[in-house]
Amino acid sequence: MTAQVQEAVRFDTVTEVTWMQLVNASGLSEAEVTELVQYGALVPRDPNAPTWTFESRWLVVARTVAHLHHDFELDAHAVSVVLSYVERISELEAEVRKLRAQLG
Repeated sequence: MTAQVQEAVRFDTVTEVTWMQLVNASGLSEAEVTELVQYGALVPRDPNAPTWTFESRWLVVARTVAHLHHDFELDAHAVSVVLSYVERISELEAEVRKLRAQLG
């Protein structure tokens, strides 16, 4: 099994990731992850907990953030804005698919 497949299998079976797992798997620094949480780009299960944990889906978001940050040299605020637009576009595309299915 390739490393990507092994990661996918592990990711599929994990429902929660720790702070350090998110930092290590994303390639972002602890400061960058903290800043992204402050901007709302990453959302811990309990923001008031002494140690943050995240739903596993945030790992995918964190990896996307790392690519945007490194490839386009975007700061945390810019990345959070881009992510909100990407999320909104995905929502609108899903709505369009739903409406097309109803018409078809």
